[in-house]
Amino acid sequence: MNKVISINPTQDFKARSRQVLDDPAQRQNFRGAMDFLQAKRHAQFPDQNELQGLRELGSQIRRYSLANLPRLLEQLETNLIAQGVQVHWAQTPAQANAIALDIARRVDAKRIIKGKSMVSEEIGFNLAMAAAGIEAFESDMGEYIVQLAGEAPSHIIMPAIHKTKQDIAQLFADEVPGVTYTEDVDALIQIGRQVLRRKFAEADIGLSGVNFAVAETGTLCLVENEGNGRMCTTVPRVHIAITGIEKVVEKLEHLPPLLSLLIRSATGQPVTTYVNLISSPRKPGEKDGPQEVHLILLDNGRTQAYADADLRATLQCIRCGACMNHCPVYARIGGHAYGTTYPGPIGAIVSPHMLGLESTYPLAFASTLCGACNEVCPVKIPITDILVRLRNEAQARPQSDNASLRGSGAGRRTSISAVWRVWAQVYSKQGLYKVASWFMSRGRALSPSEQGAWTRSRTPLVPAPRRLRDLLKEHPE
Repeated sequence: MNKVISINPTQDFKARSRQVLDDPAQRQNFRGAMDFLQAKRHAQFPDQNELQGLRELGSQIRRYSLANLPRLLEQLETNLIAQGVQVHWAQTPAQANAIALDIARRVDAKRIIKGKSMVSEEIGFNLAMAAAGIEAFESDMGEYIVQLAGEAPSHIIMPAIHKTKQDIAQLFADEVPGVTYTEDVDALIQIGRQVLRRKFAEADIGLSGVNFAVAETGTLCLVENEGNGRMCTTVPRVHIAITGIEKVVEKLEHLPPLLSLLIRSATGQPVTTYVNLISSPRKPGEKDGPQEVHLILLDNGRTQAYADADLRATLQCIRCGACMNHCPVYARIGGHAYGTTYPGPIGAIVSPHMLGLESTYPLAFASTLCGACNEVCPVKIPITDILVRLRNEAQARPQSDNASLRGSGAGRRTSISAVWRVWAQVYSKQGLYKVASWFMSRGRALSPSEQGAWTRSRTPLVPAPRRLRDLLKEHPE
């Protein structure tokens, strides 16, 4: 069962971050994992011209899809319904869970087997089903590990990236009946597979995410490496797919560039093991597949981002996780410190729309604005620009033109605002500026001396330059 990490303003985020920073082993594990993922991604894009051309194409596809989003969603719904897929719309996580629960009760379901789905994490699906007496069991190996540990995913692509093989070995020995401690990775994988095979056979409903939904053909595209997604969508008699409303594209031909960007950016593979294209439930004469297919389209704040021209680019995201892998902040504090379903740079710009800025504004400040996320984003989301916008929103006066989001002004403090007002007055008037400069210059004695502890601890980047005449004496010619 996934635990709920409370989301509160700065003090909780800082406390969670300090906890990780005080754990050298966890920091080393994350740093090593991020270096490994960065190297794998880099190896998949040896031709920078090809990479930049592909990024531009991917960005254009996503921008075009969002510009036509209302029309494409209607087209997707029409074509899916014509093929026998039942389409449901949910504005909030509670509505999405209620829809899934209604389906489960109608078919008298007791067990749900899940493929990897971050949207299901977003809505708290497992907890909602457990409250209704229905078991929701994760079949992705990483998700299975964190569920067994009672934790939330720490990465959107690799949920258990914070775990070492020793952690997993001990977890399996403690939680899986009849299993003895082993650090052999192949043996650990086989243990997980044996448990999951039974769950597939017992499940009444299979739940999956959706990587992309194609409007013109009514197709749900799902990519994976382990095969559990294909099992979840074919073995149980009912398949429920859940996704955000932004995942739609217009044409089937838009998929190959996006899949190439997604797979290479996410896991450093040239191609993923499985690409599933689902367009209907089982047809007469077919030997496998579900009898019912349902698609739940979730808003949960996405229309707030969509309505703002500057923030709409947030919805271009294809959930590859590359921004997280290259973020110096995420690499040091990991995913759990953020306290949100989507951590890292993408989480900092997505979460305010889902949860409100009042609960998430510290995340916008948890960035160096170095631009690494911008450089590696496969669909060219201007993440740092959006972070700056969110910072301004967090400091905005209530009811002002700069306060347009839910929770705007949550980070505004009277004392800090007063300091900046004084600063603005001083620097906008020449006389005040001269007086302030005169007083500040008299405070030199308070600054560290050249031989102070702070100075001694620094390492000069280059040797101090010598006078020109000294250099000429050494090299007269």
